[in-house]
Amino acid sequence: MKKKASLKSIDGKAGVSATLVSSVINDKVGSHINKDLAKKIRDVAKELNYNANQEARNSKTSKSATIGLIVADISNPFSSSLASVIENEADKAGYTVLYGSSDENPEKSQKLIDAFMNQNVDGLIIAPAAGSEAQILDLENRNIPFVLIDRYFPELTTNYVALDNFQASYMAVNHLIDHGHKKIGMITFDTSLHHMRERKRGYMEALLEHDRAFEPDCLVELGHDFLPEEMDVALSRLLNLENPIDALYLTTNRLGMQALKYINSNKIKVPEELAVISFDETEFLDLFATPVTQLRQPLKEMGKMATEILLAAISDNNKLTQMHLQPLLVIKGSSTMTRLAKKAPVEVIETAESEVFANQDLAFAEV
Repeated sequence: MKKKASLKSIDGKAGVSATLVSSVINDKVGSHINKDLAKKIRDVAKELNYNANQEARNSKTSKSATIGLIVADISNPFSSSLASVIENEADKAGYTVLYGSSDENPEKSQKLIDAFMNQNVDGLIIAPAAGSEAQILDLENRNIPFVLIDRYFPELTTNYVALDNFQASYMAVNHLIDHGHKKIGMITFDTSLHHMRERKRGYMEALLEHDRAFEPDCLVELGHDFLPEEMDVALSRLLNLENPIDALYLTTNRLGMQALKYINSNKIKVPEELAVISFDETEFLDLFATPVTQLRQPLKEMGKMATEILLAAISDNNKLTQMHLQPLLVIKGSSTMTRLAKKAPVEVIETAESEVFANQDLAFAEV
């Protein structure tokens, strides 16, 4: 794609003044200007991919009407759905979204930030990678408007919109315990990211409140770049403990999808032999033989709020906004004990297009 030219680049190539270029480009030429010269200026502008309307707007507002979005993994349904929501919300306000995927790599995240700033974006929405705190601090020091989404760094005072991840795990484990499951395993990511640590904390707190000791053997932490065989090994170990797990909580949809492949290939009966709860709504979970109980995140609200906060920041709004959204536990057949299900139908919570999330009170911290 050609780089857009400035008035200065045109006057240099055409060999005329910037004032004359501006007059010709903006159709303010008088009869005293030679038609051949005017044509030459327009030809040069076209050759250099000059956009008069864009230049005029930039000179008046110093805004590009673009925002940069950095997601964790664009191939993940959560990230792609979130990007779609943000793109639609930004479009309503007359903004275009440029986006890229950090793939949980802080170096790639920095490259994307640099690229977006070179494109003169007006602000950024970022799902930060682990180890990217210095990048966020740098944006703050440079007074660049930004909002963190999905995850944040509690030690940094920034705008963010995120899920109450502690509550999500707490709800999931409580549900499994309430339905009679005795030993609950958890597979999560080995990361320093706060939102994943909160999911782990919610799991442990729910066990503690039911007088169940946390058993390290029941918790598996995989790397973000885990291989399918690593999931196979993890599940094999959990299911072959001296006292094996009878329920499994998976803290991301990617972990959930890979675990269900193992469960399916090994013909493990769900929920008779193993109850399952997975994070995030994906079509894959509903295509499993037994529909999977899932923790849904309010994607529409998350994307909309992050966009609104960023646009306010771009408009020189210095108010700090930190929002925690509540999850929705959608109970399906994978987490209810068979003996209980015989007494009453499995509870399935269906939601409309405009989803109302359980305990939807929002936590605001505005300064």
